[in-house]
Amino acid sequence: MRRALAAVWLALAAAWAHALPTFDEVRADFRPSETLVLSREGEVIQRLRTDATVRRGQWQPLAAVSPALRTALVLSEDKRFYEHSGVDWAAVSAAAWGNLWNQRTRGASTLTMQLAGLLDGDWRQGPGGRTVTQKLGQAMAAQVLDRRWRKDQILEAYLNLVPFRGEIVGIDALARTLFGKAAHGLDEREAAVAAALVRAPNAKPALVARRACGVLREMRKGADCDALDLFTTAALQRRAFDASEGIAPHFARQLLRRTEPGERVRSTVSAPLQRVAVETLTRHLRELRGRNVEDGALVVLDNATGEVLAWVGSSGALSQAAEVDGVLAARQPGSTLKPFLYAQAIQQRRLTAASLIEDSPAQISTAGGLYIPQNYDRQFKGWVSVRTALAASLNVPAVRTLVMVSPDAFFAQLQRLGMPLQESGGYYGYSLALGSAEVPLLHLTNAYRALANGGKASPVAFAATPRPQRTRALDADAAFIVGDILSDANARVRTFGTDSVLATRFWTAVKTGTSKDMRDNWAVGWSQRYTVGVWVGNASGAAMHDVSGTSGAAPIWADVMGWLHRTTPSRAPSPPQDVVRQPVRYGSAPDGGWLESARDEWFLRGTQQSLFAMDKGAASAHQESAGGQKDLQPSARILAPAPGTIVALDPDIPPARQRLRFEADSAAVRWRIDGKTVGQGAQWAWLPWPGRHRVELTDARGQVLDRIQIEVRGAGVRTRE
Repeated sequence: MRRALAAVWLALAAAWAHALPTFDEVRADFRPSETLVLSREGEVIQRLRTDATVRRGQWQPLAAVSPALRTALVLSEDKRFYEHSGVDWAAVSAAAWGNLWNQRTRGASTLTMQLAGLLDGDWRQGPGGRTVTQKLGQAMAAQVLDRRWRKDQILEAYLNLVPFRGEIVGIDALARTLFGKAAHGLDEREAAVAAALVRAPNAKPALVARRACGVLREMRKGADCDALDLFTTAALQRRAFDASEGIAPHFARQLLRRTEPGERVRSTVSAPLQRVAVETLTRHLRELRGRNVEDGALVVLDNATGEVLAWVGSSGALSQAAEVDGVLAARQPGSTLKPFLYAQAIQQRRLTAASLIEDSPAQISTAGGLYIPQNYDRQFKGWVSVRTALAASLNVPAVRTLVMVSPDAFFAQLQRLGMPLQESGGYYGYSLALGSAEVPLLHLTNAYRALANGGKASPVAFAATPRPQRTRALDADAAFIVGDILSDANARVRTFGTDSVLATRFWTAVKTGTSKDMRDNWAVGWSQRYTVGVWVGNASGAAMHDVSGTSGAAPIWADVMGWLHRTTPSRAPSPPQDVVRQPVRYGSAPDGGWLESARDEWFLRGTQQSLFAMDKGAASAHQESAGGQKDLQPSARILAPAPGTIVALDPDIPPARQRLRFEADSAAVRWRIDGKTVGQGAQWAWLPWPGRHRVELTDARGQVLDRIQIEVRGAGVRTRE
């Protein structure tokens, strides 16, 4: 019988020796419940929980576990751990004798036997305890483990695999959750509580405290347990191990959606730059708190590869919506769309950088009524060049340019640049020139990167990849000219002054933007190597108080760009082959001065000219030509109403008291409606009548100087003239 039992025992032991994993295999199969996102330098920039079923930290080498915890665990669970060969036969005998006499015993399960149960579920204790077969198998497995593994490996694996309390598994998760520190920092009291939880993971705090007191007194004679009860209760209620921790939470979430989650994932983000970006955004937003500003976002892209070098999705503690990712939130971009509009007009040879556009009151007829654009400062500059209009961010010239290009064509251009617009060009209408569509900061910044790359666009990259395949989204010549305009500090003086924060010591091209009611503020620009985009506002959509492009996003943009080029130069790009430079001069302005100073200007080959002058008036906002010249030469024109105006009579006001005001830019004129002369002078009020009407402005001889079409809707009553 002894020989038979010995043979069975040896056979089972041999089978176990073949089935048990090695220490290296256990370490390799260990999967934390979190993923560590690494920077391009290999530094951890974010820890993000990816397994919601368990809370398991990183694998901790035995040297990274505090000596106090190792001592407490051995004293509590297996005093002869370093002496036995996997099974403590002395403890087994004591337990058997105690069971025979119905006495409570400590149990005979060693750390090695418990580890065997953790490695194979067949030997784990069920609700009714382990069966004889399970105990026998566990003992055999423990002896095999003890022969194949070193003692330090057994203890290390046990500490990383043992469940402690609730969903907490392993010493790293326990130390960070209950004590808010790393495993190597646990003191004797904390180690005693941790060891007590091994025996009764889900016991009440009072029972855990009593067991911890016993462990503590075994560790140190005369240990004081008076405050251990309160300490244990507080520790078991703490949840310091956050689901996400680091300096790039929003970026980490986007990265893991695009890559295979693992224990460690290397990204493109630069840790030093990310810290500078977070600090810079937070510092400037603190300065703006008195102006009702609490949110912001920032992204930095590498021009050549499209790699994300920095991604700050929110202002963190300053925000009431810190989880909202401002880099991906769709917001109105304001004037930051203008560079693409002017580039398209230049590409189509409708305009040149030197062409003149009128910055004056405009009323543009649309299907929904009149569209009346206004400049940021509510002032008009008269005739200005395209260079001045774009650099100084004038609104009316941009709308006049969109009239030439058409909203549908501009909408298609923005789509080619990768902007995810939800509606159509006709939906946005002429307000698209001023950024009425909503776009995310990431896509807007990447579109500016296309300008930096000569009009070639490619997707952004979250992890290191081969150089991306680029597609032509914009003409390279037009992109160069627009970049030259946005880098011209002199051209933006009329709006931003001579000491603008946008003027850097090295070459950069930048554009700011502010949406309606100051709800969004932007600064997006590029250097030779980097493209930086900044958004400032409120995630709630609340308006800011007196925050302009130069006081909101621009200082953040300038600081980050300055840090990027603290030791790296940035040089202006070389002009493409089909771009030529030529001196230009301008004619006189109505006040007797010069429209603009003479200068050298860039042109698409074949569009250059040396003189730009305006000596003819415009018939309407729709009749402007590419060079800023006019097709008609009237000596007087109709200022109001605009062509195509639709007037609706108010039924609550007596018809005889309703008037439509006509204005002309000359007093020696007469007004003719539907072929009948009805009034004269620079200003005249007409009693409207329903229908479509032809309004003509004539001189004393009856020669037509200007004409428009209008429509009056609603009921009216004829009165005697």
